[in-house]
Amino acid sequence: MILSILALALLPAPSPVPVNNPPGQTVRFIKAPGLQQKVRILRDKWGIAHIYAANQHDLFFAQGYSAAADRLFQMELWKRVGQGRLAEVLGPDYVKRDVGARLLRYRGDMKSEYESYAPDAQEILKAFTDGINAYITDALARRKKGNAVLHDFTLAGFDPEPWKPEDCLSRMAAYGMTGNAASELGNAKRVKELGAEAAQRFISQDPEVKVFIPPGADYSGLDASLLDYLVPSDQRIPFPRESNNWTISGKLTATGKPMLANDPHRSILAPSLRYMVHLVAPGWDVIGAGEPALPGVSIGHNQQIAWGLTIFPVDQQDLYLEELDPQDPERYHTANGWKRMKKEHESVRVKGAETRDAELFFTEHGGALCPVLWRDEKTHRALALRWIGAEPGGAGYLASLTLDRAANWTGFQSAMRRWKLPPENMVYADRSGNIGEISAGLFPFRKNVAGFLPMPGNGEYEWDGFIPFEKLPHEFDPQKGYVATANNRVLPKDYPYKLATGWSDLRIERIHEVLDGAKKKLTMDDMSGLQNDVMSLPARDLQKLLADVPGAEAKLLREWDARLNADSAAAALFKIFQEKLYALIKKHAEVGPEEDSRPIMQQALDFLQKVPERRELLQQALEAAAKDLKNEQGEDPTKWSWGKLHTVTLEHPLGARESAYRLGPFPRPGDGTTVDSTGTAQNSRQQVSGASFREILDLKRWDNSLAVNTPGQSGDPQSKHYSDLLPLWLDGKYFPLVYSKTGVQRNSEEEIRMEP
Repeated sequence: MILSILALALLPAPSPVPVNNPPGQTVRFIKAPGLQQKVRILRDKWGIAHIYAANQHDLFFAQGYSAAADRLFQMELWKRVGQGRLAEVLGPDYVKRDVGARLLRYRGDMKSEYESYAPDAQEILKAFTDGINAYITDALARRKKGNAVLHDFTLAGFDPEPWKPEDCLSRMAAYGMTGNAASELGNAKRVKELGAEAAQRFISQDPEVKVFIPPGADYSGLDASLLDYLVPSDQRIPFPRESNNWTISGKLTATGKPMLANDPHRSILAPSLRYMVHLVAPGWDVIGAGEPALPGVSIGHNQQIAWGLTIFPVDQQDLYLEELDPQDPERYHTANGWKRMKKEHESVRVKGAETRDAELFFTEHGGALCPVLWRDEKTHRALALRWIGAEPGGAGYLASLTLDRAANWTGFQSAMRRWKLPPENMVYADRSGNIGEISAGLFPFRKNVAGFLPMPGNGEYEWDGFIPFEKLPHEFDPQKGYVATANNRVLPKDYPYKLATGWSDLRIERIHEVLDGAKKKLTMDDMSGLQNDVMSLPARDLQKLLADVPGAEAKLLREWDARLNADSAAAALFKIFQEKLYALIKKHAEVGPEEDSRPIMQQALDFLQKVPERRELLQQALEAAAKDLKNEQGEDPTKWSWGKLHTVTLEHPLGARESAYRLGPFPRPGDGTTVDSTGTAQNSRQQVSGASFREILDLKRWDNSLAVNTPGQSGDPQSKHYSDLLPLWLDGKYFPLVYSKTGVQRNSEEEIRMEP
């Protein structure tokens, strides 16, 4: 079905005919003005487009066309988020959000911007967006003739608009992945309410940095909610800062060659945030996943190397607390006296209402324009943001245009020099047997500030350039035979730079436990088993304290294997028990926010081991948890299951208008601490984040590689590829990521021949 949507501007009434293709495969022809030569696209049975072009221009023209055919509505919303043009189609409630997006728009030199990603990035983006526009032109023409295309736009009540190369340079797509403006405000609120000494316990830094309140800083009234209107392109929730990846040397694998696994965690939505593609042309032969609105592949492999990414959870944002002139609130205090803010005027068109006029204000720090995100003329204060997104190269993932063509570790390093956003732990493997990792990104050098509180904008707390690439954490061919990251601390103990961050420990502990404890050479099955691992380390810790607690519920947990399987009664009991226990402990001791993290669990365990009423607290929490479960799932514990409580629903922006777009709910295993991370929103048990895409790459033979994307490649519920990959994903399974010409041909269902 998806290919019938793709096959626009058909030659006169062609009937599908076999052309030396496998049985059941069809061939379609498309006339595409803008192409220079013929392009061949083979769509495999899992919906992946394998694009074969004679030149680079046509390759990216075809990628833009193919992505638009599959995901145009998703892409159009992504573009409007970055442009600050949602109110045009959604109404007055989105005006403030649009203003926020316009504040964060890139305003620097465009030549430097394009060249930061790759020397030919601008021409690639031009070809890519020309391909998108060719599909839009064809689709609108077909709809005018009565063809059933663009149904999602018809439902939404607006039409797609032409794309420009700069539309792919969205900063809103990167904002949610760069750390910590909102957390700075949360920290400021704690400092104001508790004082520096008490607030220190709640401000997670590793290595620990003493809370410093700058002289004269007024943190009254500051709260993270002030920035709620800055919503990144991942619209359901802010980008989760979680992922897993590892790369394993051939000396530890059954094949004798490296294996590389990656499962980046993002919001679980329909359609998927990831879009898979295979790009083949002179100088290009790369397969994997990216985002539909961006050219190239950000996670995958080419002929010689493989790579994967996880968020490196460091701070690329700082807020400045500006002092405003009481006589003129458009002036702010600097080291050289009062200075007038730069001001821009914007018109925001609004569906069903008059156009709104908006004024955007900017201060300057270190030569960079810093958008003013909040002003309070009563207290003569403002908040301005300095962040990496204002620098050339600050659009997420586009340095992949260089990475996709790297052939060895040297080329990989060169590509990572260009990688500014999002900050990533990039693992690497090559066909020669080498493995490695680089923690990539552009990070400010802070001399006299840690970056976890808003600082006065008086010139005393400016950035002093950026950390040199050579000083970023990296490994190459480590002696232990593997590199693994899971948003954990990768910094050496004596690392000299302040990156102002907290780390995630539980998943990496489990990954190390499995890899270090392997009794045999590792296989692809071992890799998939680890990606789907739901062993709960917090559950194992709590089990140790239940030895002398009486009752059937305690016995159920003691005898459990501590795996959060969806069909597990013990897992259901443990998760509610954990909630009840934290609530009880918080009445007796100062424990941090109710989250699944090692510091919170460790505080709870430390408290329980010290207090005489430990047994009574554990028993009370267990009884309360059992009571809740009996009320929700019945008296019979054999019928309890974690998956009845912990589900996922893949929401679509149009799901409220047409039920076919909405998928779920489905039972899920794991939680936010397991390697198979199935994170929930606060005060909810419903999965909202996790690994919608997974890859396991076999450098011995590329065609043995595995992948999965969910729910499918298409954004059209009428296509079989809208949700055909969902059953695989729900079961922790994969499909073959075929790469060779023979493998692609053998598994292709339809061929599309594009002609100028």
